[in-house]
Amino acid sequence: MKQIAVLALCLLLPACKREDPQAAARAAAEQAAAKEQAAEAMEKQFEEAVAAQNWRLAKGYGDVLQMDHPTSAAAARVKPKLDDVRARAEAQLRQERLAALWSYGDELVGKDGHQLSASIYSQEPVDTDGGGAHPVRLIFRDHPEWGRSAYLVLQAGDFDCYSGCKLKVVVDGKTHVLPGSRPKTDEAIAMFIDDWKGLWTLAKSGQQLSIEFPTKAVGRRTAAFEVGGLAPAKLPKWN
Repeated sequence: MKQIAVLALCLLLPACKREDPQAAARAAAEQAAAKEQAAEAMEKQFEEAVAAQNWRLAKGYGDVLQMDHPTSAAAARVKPKLDDVRARAEAQLRQERLAALWSYGDELVGKDGHQLSASIYSQEPVDTDGGGAHPVRLIFRDHPEWGRSAYLVLQAGDFDCYSGCKLKVVVDGKTHVLPGSRPKTDEAIAMFIDDWKGLWTLAKSGQQLSIEFPTKAVGRRTAAFEVGGLAPAKLPKWN
């Protein structure tokens, strides 16, 4: 009798553990709804970032949505927009990098005057004296007394332009010739681009700018600059 009772109990246990199909269905539906709700929340964050034109943030939300909730309705709605958002995010990242290449100055000169400047270093260092490569600096300056000027500055060597020279300036593949001159001073190794207005126009409208200039020690050299991140509003009188 004891064995029969044990057997009967064993037969009853699976029945006790058997799940309620309706309860299981409800649990599955609730889980699916929670996942869809989480996906919709991320979709909302994606759309808010797009509206704010924060393309890098929008890309992040969109990519995570596709990875974490690939079968959701929200992912399906966002997916067609992602290629454009990714392209805009890449362009935004590139523009931020280009903008960071420029430095801007605002110095008090005299009692009330301000000297404003925008400067950028060459994309690659240049050997200007035969002793090794050094950065070349391009500067646009607005001085309250001396007016506006554009000039190159060397760290080593010297320009061969004391009596004036012609400079080949290439912007996005198009060649221009601008006049240059080396002032007779030892305060800085600098050479002015006399047509400062023309150079400014080229710099603020182009992406890649190079200037070929004569040196005393090693002949003509070229300095290239990624100018696409220039913020013209920093020098308001130039515009």
